[in-house]
Amino acid sequence: MAAEETITSEPVSEAHPMKGGDGANSYAKNSTFQKGAVDNAKQLLNKVIAEKLDLEILSSPSSFHIADLGCSVGPNTFSAVENIIEAVVLKYHSQLGLNVQIPEFQVFFNDHTSNDFNLLFKSLPQNRQYYAAGVPGSFYDRRFPEASLHLVHSSTALHWLSKVPAEVLDKNSLAYNKGRIHYSNATDEVIRAHETQYAVDMERFLHSRAQEVVYGGLMVLNIPGRPDGTTHSYPFTKVTLQLLGSCLMDLVEKGVVSEEKVDSFNIPTYTMSPQELKAVVERNGCFSIETITQLPLVVLADRPNMAVPQLLAAHMRAGTEGIVKEHFGEEILDELFDLYLTKCEEHATAVETVTFLVVLKRKAD
Repeated sequence: MAAEETITSEPVSEAHPMKGGDGANSYAKNSTFQKGAVDNAKQLLNKVIAEKLDLEILSSPSSFHIADLGCSVGPNTFSAVENIIEAVVLKYHSQLGLNVQIPEFQVFFNDHTSNDFNLLFKSLPQNRQYYAAGVPGSFYDRRFPEASLHLVHSSTALHWLSKVPAEVLDKNSLAYNKGRIHYSNATDEVIRAHETQYAVDMERFLHSRAQEVVYGGLMVLNIPGRPDGTTHSYPFTKVTLQLLGSCLMDLVEKGVVSEEKVDSFNIPTYTMSPQELKAVVERNGCFSIETITQLPLVVLADRPNMAVPQLLAAHMRAGTEGIVKEHFGEEILDELFDLYLTKCEEHATAVETVTFLVVLKRKAD
């Protein structure tokens, strides 16, 4: 009965899954940025596991438990998991010899309940070296039994907040974000509301993982962010989400949607700085910071069959169609994203994102 009470008393988290299916506008077909983060982290991931993973956390014979949080639908999650398993196997061989018995691997794929898990499991690699399971629900709350995970991974997911800060939608608040859909070009009050929400969410995330990760276990997180000392307009969201907001205001001018509807719409993402993350980790006290390293820039460049504006528009639709559809309805989608493509062609030449590889180790209490 106590377990049920714990589950039902969780704070409400908004669900904003990526576009499912494998169609032209799907996340599965439009996640080059996210793939770039996974690819750029591979070499550092190998080094981190070789140097920081304590094999003593696993009592043999047993299974090695990996969780990928915010997995979406693939294929990027599968690449990340394969990279992790390769690195763990290499660690066993280098430390204990080629004849050592390698543990079996259990991988838990986690995302919101509305994620397209059907496509995820249909797409599982046939030659995988692990057992797969799905774990639905927000990663800001407990999802696994106590001390059951040896390695937690998450890539380009922790910039999504659990919800839009309440004061941003309150007409009577100084943080009311009228006429904008993001904080990057907003007032100081709006920015502070998002900073506060980020700190609260990360504390929830760390508190949950502290209960689930074994002592000595690792968390390896690829998090979109901005370098210390830069403004909130530094990330590429300044361009991408501001353009989307301007497209919605154009639809207001055309009478397609109401201004009030746009005023009540905000995209709950936040790009942290290493300094902010360190502060939250230190307040939590359950993890040591092993590294926070800026990965090579992920650059979205022209492809033979698709220019940068088209790629950017496709990525934006894959990432935001769900939240836009939920708020405005399906009927505006084509017009909105066609308009967005036109603006990208006018304003976007090359786009790059900043991502940090963050490695945390669970301390012994």
